[in-house]
Amino acid sequence: MNVTDPLLAPVEADEHREVGGVQVDVARTGACRVKRLIYPPGFHWAKHLSELMGSKYCMHAHVGFMAHGQINVRFADGCVVEYKAPKFVQVEPEHEGWVVGDEPAVLIEFDFEGDTVDRLGVPRVHKHASS
Repeated sequence: MNVTDPLLAPVEADEHREVGGVQVDVARTGACRVKRLIYPPGFHWAKHLSELMGSKYCMHAHVGFMAHGQINVRFADGCVVEYKAPKFVQVEPEHEGWVVGDEPAVLIEFDFEGDTVDRLGVPRVHKHASS
């Protein structure tokens, strides 16, 4: 990992942890949390987090900005969406994801813990984009 890249360098945070190989840095800003998530190359939800979280799918919503790398997300309905930096991100609950390529993926995320869907108005279920 290139720690001279500011997106990957250590950062002062209220919380720092690693979950399933994902580095999570959290800053609390009022009622919102701002998070930097660094997903390593080779990361896949099914392999690294599914069992740990006790669920086939991630049941959280994610809202933020893909600042580096690429994560592909498969929703329970089978739809796959590519999130390649730079890209704004809204991921509805009930999905799994994996890093594409040999670079880490960095997501800057805003959340309200278990209340993200309601507070940010994220749909509870993924719907295909209209053609």
